[in-house]
Amino acid sequence: MSKKFSEVISSRIWCETPELDNPFAASSCVCCGYDVYNDLLKNARYSDYLYLLFKHKQPSAEQSALLEGLAIALANPGPRDHSVRAAMSAGVGGSTHASALIAALAVGAGNLGGAREVFTALEYWQHCHTDLDKWQQWIADPPQLGREDIWHPMEHAPGFDPNGISCPTPVKQTLAHLVEVGNSETLRWLQACRTQLEDFAGCPLAFSGVAAAVLYELEFLPQEAEMLFLLLRLPGAAIHSLEQERLGWRKYPFFGDGFKLTS
Repeated sequence: MSKKFSEVISSRIWCETPELDNPFAASSCVCCGYDVYNDLLKNARYSDYLYLLFKHKQPSAEQSALLEGLAIALANPGPRDHSVRAAMSAGVGGSTHASALIAALAVGAGNLGGAREVFTALEYWQHCHTDLDKWQQWIADPPQLGREDIWHPMEHAPGFDPNGISCPTPVKQTLAHLVEVGNSETLRWLQACRTQLEDFAGCPLAFSGVAAAVLYELEFLPQEAEMLFLLLRLPGAAIHSLEQERLGWRKYPFFGDGFKLTS
């Protein structure tokens, strides 16, 4: 790379060599020491590449299986999820496709089942680890974490569903699978202590709680976990928005009897 362009681009993650005839196009791209188009493209899974981008190193077999499983579990939260419904509303209302994804990101970024909840739940993991007494203390008397000028304090234990009755079957299935493939003491502890934690929280474990535990095990920082959680849930928002755009408002789920034309 010429001196001129090496001074412009400074990154520990990414290194490009420009084409000889065009300094604005890359002839080779190296990510954290790996040639993207000669090596990763042929040999890596997408989840492995995500791990490399965030953590700057190759995942172990167990880490790869954990992230792959989490990515599949989160890829489509379904039309009951607030972020997916926001994308569906954008689609059925005639907004641009980019607007549908932006709506999903905005609604899915918050403290109720959203990415900020994962951020806070991972902070709980960093403090409490697998100490049940600490979890009980922090759930009963939560600390004031984060930017209070932007984020309101949590109104429920992060990682748990304040509107839930019992732990949903897909949450338990996901946790069981990740325990099986991940060789993770953290996840085994969560599975064994889930009902006790739910008693402390007064509500059942949610997908946000499983995601926070997995990303804690994978050594993600809270801000990294927040970003990745948003990214992993976008495919479901996209496909439900496109489907609802085709179906129209007359077949919008849950509110079919709520629309009444008077003229």
